[in-house]
Amino acid sequence: MRRGHAPQRTCAGCRARDAKGAMLRVVRRPDGAIAADPSGRAPGRGAYVHRVPVCVETALALGGLARALRAGVTDEAAGRLRGFIDGE
Repeated sequence: MRRGHAPQRTCAGCRARDAKGAMLRVVRRPDGAIAADPSGRAPGRGAYVHRVPVCVETALALGGLARALRAGVTDEAAGRLRGFIDGE
């Protein structure tokens, strides 16, 4: 059995590094819309947050998510992201 390198990503909220699979990718799609990307394969610029409300709130409040996506996060997009995390 082969054991390879596990990709690491940094949370846009708490700034801690964790395995890519343990985090949620948030994507700014080519049309500019911001959405959760649970598959991690959607086209566009991505950022990662832990799948807990505190990290999402910190990423939104301190601007880490907007900075990583290089785009402003609207209230509507933030609400959809919060709803996705709460629904998991």
